[in-house]
Amino acid sequence: MTIDVNAFQTDFRNWYQTHKRDLPWRRDQEPYHVWLSEIMLQQTRVDTVIPYYEKFLKLFPTVQDLANAPEDQLMKAWEGLGYYSRARNLQKAARQIVQDYNGEWPTTAKELQNLAGVGPYTAAAIASISFNEKIPAIDGNAFRVFSRLFEIKADIADPKSRQVFAAAILPLMPDAAPGDFNQAVMDLGSMIATPKEPDIAHDPLRKYSLSYADGTWMDYPVKTKQKKPKPVSLVGIVIQNESGAFLLQRRDHKGVLADLFTFPLLAETEPLDAAAQGRLIQAEFKESYNLMLADLKPLGGKPVRHTFTHLKWTIDLWTAQLPSDADLSYFPGEWVAPSESDRFPVPTVQKKMMKRYLATVS
Repeated sequence: MTIDVNAFQTDFRNWYQTHKRDLPWRRDQEPYHVWLSEIMLQQTRVDTVIPYYEKFLKLFPTVQDLANAPEDQLMKAWEGLGYYSRARNLQKAARQIVQDYNGEWPTTAKELQNLAGVGPYTAAAIASISFNEKIPAIDGNAFRVFSRLFEIKADIADPKSRQVFAAAILPLMPDAAPGDFNQAVMDLGSMIATPKEPDIAHDPLRKYSLSYADGTWMDYPVKTKQKKPKPVSLVGIVIQNESGAFLLQRRDHKGVLADLFTFPLLAETEPLDAAAQGRLIQAEFKESYNLMLADLKPLGGKPVRHTFTHLKWTIDLWTAQLPSDADLSYFPGEWVAPSESDRFPVPTVQKKMMKRYLATVS
């Protein structure tokens, strides 16, 4: 099937103008807004992102404000979105723009990829939407739309396949408003050409589609299966003092949940009975932090479960006591009163642990 490019562009443009989503970051072409939305939308649903995006812009209305923001304030604003390295890279990139580019945005996809956390897709989205560069923004939506359109069998899990798709898409892009074309692909993939239940009857590109003509729509895109998340067993210790404050630990600067606050978490290397597990916890706190926990015991009930992209945590909760004047010189954290908890950036898994604890003790 040979595609009439002019007809294709006209049909696609008309569909987009009629059905495009009204999203807050589409109300202008400001690169800061486009960039922020694209980073937030990674691994996160649109309806979840919208309130975060609007709140974030109130706190940090310009790239300069973001560059200068205290890290704790930034992480608190990001709390709940997950994948916290995105927030750290946002600030790194903001500082690059302010310091290395004198506050001026790079205008090409190639230059934009010099910014922290900006990969080929995000760079192409910003360059096409904000600076009218004719370049395909290839994400999961584009893989789905164009693999079905052309019956492209390249494995989308292979990074080399991106070039195959770019070569197929670029001839279909208009010279004018390439950003609208990329956004139309985003909307089509999200609203019509969905992974499991595509609305084929309302697909504006159906008549151009090889997979529709061949009845192979659901065979695309081709993707090798991802590895299952690695199971990790942990012990979480809910430690309180006599005034009811909780001892929260600030996690390391690198690794999972870097710099966020949680109950202390210890790796559980093998199944142990309660007595043996208790001795292990006591030994760890004594050796690492010079702290002796009192009234240490299992909380009981079901463990807390939380899945990351590559890890699946199962956390057994324990409770313990420490006096408020305990020496925390060697402990990377602090006492947090329940009334002050909103000041500290915590991940979703910490909220799950707190919820389980409160439900069990109440």
